Amino acid sequence: MAPRLYSERQITLIRAAGRVVAECLDLIRQMIAPGITTRQIDHVVAAHIKKHGGVSPFLGYQFPGKVPFPGSVCASINDVVVHGIPNDAPLKEGDLISIDTGACIEGYIGDAAWTFSVGEPDVKTKKLLQAGEDALYAGIAAAKPRGKLDDVSCAIQTLVEDRGYSVVREYVGHGVGQSLHEEPQVPNYVTKSAILPIFRPTLKPGMVIAIEPMVNEGAAAVITNDGQWPVRTADGSRSVHFEHTIAVLNDSIEILTKQ
Repeated sequence: MAPRLYSERQITLIRAAGRVVAECLDLIRQMIAPGITTRQIDHVVAAHIKKHGGVSPFLGYQFPGKVPFPGSVCASINDVVVHGIPNDAPLKEGDLISIDTGACIEGYIGDAAWTFSVGEPDVKTKKLLQAGEDALYAGIAAAKPRGKLDDVSCAIQTLVEDRGYSVVREYVGHGVGQSLHEEPQVPNYVTKSAILPIFRPTLKPGMVIAIEPMVNEGAAAVITNDGQWPVRTADGSRSVHFEHTIAVLNDSIEILTKQ
């Protein structure tokens, strides 16, 4: 299926949803502290989205073989890569927590994620967080109107692996707009098929994509428990996740979920 191309008016609506997502992440940043629970974070995000007349595209999300997702955010701690379910366990000093959330307003969706340190991070943690954030912005910098999508993938993979970390293969970025997951897929690594010109999708004006590197401190492999939601690193190492929704315009790239 070909990627959707959104009009200027539609991108304006996605931008409005993205602004609410950015506000949610700002609220979360202010909340993060030892003793806070991810369920509390989930409630604050749900209330903020509702205040702006929106709904969470995460809550009740259906995925083959899984129960409907039960939260407005994915709250992934330490070795949980993505799709962590909000709960009542308090955050602890030294935890890493990735929050992925979205807002659907007037039928259009913004999607973003950020990883936070609970308390002051040590040097090792700072380096991991910086690699994840830098990988996101390297991918965005590589996105050019009428450029190639795999340039984004290459920029992310190169930065992450040059710093001694690994990128997750099983979960990737994606188109977003009227649905949470649309074409095209946006891998964080260069696939073998990208060598062939026919398999090198072009970033066309009007495309809206979510770029989201998932960076593991150890190996790239991940596992799930009985195929259900939380995805963990196979070796128990920590993981970070950073994501922005961007729009491809005629002569530039715009981050629609900028905090």
